Amino acid sequence: MSAGFSYKTFRREVLGADLLVPITRGKQVPYIHFDNAASTPALKPIMEQMMEFLAWYSGVHRGTGHKSILCSQVYEKCHTQIGQFVQADLEHDTVILVKNTTEAINKLACRLNFSADDVVITSEMEHHSNDLPWRRHARVVYTRVDEKGLLDYKHLEKLLQQYYPHVKLVTITGASNVTGHLNDLDFIARLAHEYNAEFMVDAAQLAPHHAINMHLHHDPRHIDYLAFSGHKIYAPFGTGVLIGPKNTFLHGEPDIIGGGTVNLVTPNLITWAELPDREEAGSPNVMGAFILAKTLEYLQALNLQNITAYEKILTDYALQRLQTIPGIIIYGVGPRLGVISFNLESIIHNQLGTMLSFEAGIGVRTGCFCAQHYVRKLLDEKTPSSLSNNNTYPMENLPGMVRISLAAYNTHDEIDRLIDILKQIADHPHYYRRKYPYSHIRGTYYPRDDNLQNWPAHYNLII
Repeated sequence: MSAGFSYKTFRREVLGADLLVPITRGKQVPYIHFDNAASTPALKPIMEQMMEFLAWYSGVHRGTGHKSILCSQVYEKCHTQIGQFVQADLEHDTVILVKNTTEAINKLACRLNFSADDVVITSEMEHHSNDLPWRRHARVVYTRVDEKGLLDYKHLEKLLQQYYPHVKLVTITGASNVTGHLNDLDFIARLAHEYNAEFMVDAAQLAPHHAINMHLHHDPRHIDYLAFSGHKIYAPFGTGVLIGPKNTFLHGEPDIIGGGTVNLVTPNLITWAELPDREEAGSPNVMGAFILAKTLEYLQALNLQNITAYEKILTDYALQRLQTIPGIIIYGVGPRLGVISFNLESIIHNQLGTMLSFEAGIGVRTGCFCAQHYVRKLLDEKTPSSLSNNNTYPMENLPGMVRISLAAYNTHDEIDRLIDILKQIADHPHYYRRKYPYSHIRGTYYPRDDNLQNWPAHYNLII
């Protein structure tokens, strides 16, 4: 494993980076994965280590055999490695393994023991997973975003003043999954703590691209709670992380109970296990924990700062080239990750995403990206009355955008391929709109001349 970062070397380690995929006209082209904000591919060296470890795989915390003892030690070490990756204060914090960021936030929402007067402040740019769970347990108020999609810090402070001393938690995304906008976490942490509120960061988008420092508990920049997902940071297999103060999880019952969460059970008594076991019910995802820890170790060896620097170069290039396309509308400004959302004036976003896939083998994401309120704000769209009245709303008519999200294995050449096809579509919108009508049977846009019978047999087997 290299001590430094080279995108060419890194790309060779990415599974499926040069995979051929079918497009129209019976052709195949190298796939371009520009949907890294949803999930990143896995890494070859980590998968090789996984295969070696599988021979030793066994149940943890219960068996007395050699394999079980070994797996228990590995599993416990993974918690420490994951915590160290984000510079958690492991003397005071616990690392809890879950399936993904969504589960992590739901768990925390269940465990914070809100009272009737407690308030949670989040923002208008949040993913639904950092909004909906809080609505179940507390009064939620929203920090505004401005017309450019940036967090309004003055409004955040106003809300903290207005609801003091009832604000229990401020929870903000580290980086938007729509615009890639980077929030000032140090500033927000200081502000939240000034008003005796705790601070949580949804780091699902941030962790794969920027180094994170949770800081020591006595530091005013301290992040009290942090969550992220393995599948967005080159580690698949359903592993997520919740990190927070041990004291939070030592009181009350775990949100999920059963095997692994207890030390003693009688008809009239339950004694809960130590952390993090009491919060990790059932047989844990040992392989997922192992892969995540090894992936983070691998990324640390490459130096995340080098990854950040390369991705910035790539993002700046993509923004520069996108702006040359007639009728392009790009959303979001300011410091950002390699997440760029846009629209083409002449083409519906879902239709355009389908065109990119079938014409050029480019995978993007379209729609609202589980951040409907934020997307509507950026589009300056009002909520349709049909939605407000809980009536059926045609999904193909929902507003949205096209999103590309870059990672450290993507290249300038891939961006050029994207620009070439976008220019071609922008120059001939009527032709491409006719070629890709909406299919009510399939529930999506689809090419008229798809030539599915000529697609590779392995693809037909997959679907």
